[in-house]
Amino acid sequence: MRVLIIKTSSMGDVIHSLPALTDAMLMLTNTRFDWVVEEDFSEIPSWHPAVYKVIPVAIRRWRKNWFSYQVRKERERFRNELQLNKYDVIIDAQGLIKSAWLITRLAQGIRHGGDFLSVKESLSSLIYDKRHLIKKKQHAVQRIRVLFSKSLNYLLPTTYADYSISHCFSKSHNKDTNQYLVFLHSTTRTSKHWPEHNWRELITSIHNNGLHIKLPWGADHERQRAKRLAQGFNYVEILPKLSLEKLASILVNARAIVSVDTGLSHLASALNRPNITLYGPTNHKLIGINGYNQIALCSSDKKMGTLTTNIVKNALEKVIT
Repeated sequence: MRVLIIKTSSMGDVIHSLPALTDAMLMLTNTRFDWVVEEDFSEIPSWHPAVYKVIPVAIRRWRKNWFSYQVRKERERFRNELQLNKYDVIIDAQGLIKSAWLITRLAQGIRHGGDFLSVKESLSSLIYDKRHLIKKKQHAVQRIRVLFSKSLNYLLPTTYADYSISHCFSKSHNKDTNQYLVFLHSTTRTSKHWPEHNWRELITSIHNNGLHIKLPWGADHERQRAKRLAQGFNYVEILPKLSLEKLASILVNARAIVSVDTGLSHLASALNRPNITLYGPTNHKLIGINGYNQIALCSSDKKMGTLTTNIVKNALEKVIT
């Protein structure tokens, strides 16, 4: 059987889909899974043992110059690659109009997705051949597991969610292993940031623990924040700009991770690393971290500043001692 998965973005959403694929891989034999995903996140599906082919798409980039010659040629190449195979089942796990109308309708096969009440954008359900009721008041990981089980007609496993990617990132055996923390300090929305003075207070509190701290970054403004956080601390390292794969290798060997609500926090969760995630406006019970060794600290009034340094410090000390 050939199955096409459509889950294009964001990083957290793509990672949330991995346990459903693990379920399908274990429940179904002789099944080939291809995955359509945004180009920025194309590394992630490739880590899963069930994925045969990753088909990158670039809707985020294309829509800036949709009718330019270059973009039209790229869209044509994507359409041709998508239509190389006829699929037995196409699962649109994105539930958006862009995924349903720009991708799902182009692929050849029986299209599955959530019904009118279950998807993020109700009109997207009109393109599906098979529509499934997926209860909304459950975590996104479980929702996608339910969608896969209904689309592929197997009994939903009762096992804990298994992301099946940690095997790609072996534990190192050098002296640095487990001797550092990673602070994921950057996220897209300002309302999800933890104040810089709190980060610096937390860094100060680590001084006597014999651990050093690694600060990753993606964009230049994040690098500038990392510089401000590291200033004056000789046990804080600003990492170079890294690919997702190299950053995952850093995360998997960390003693623990402290993060704001960002895609990389979900990656830490998928790698089963001890991870403390700080939440403001996000409903973490529906779309937050989901996995072993995960601690969610939530601001009571949705302002990140109400999560004091002592609250985070106390949680971190319990993890690293």
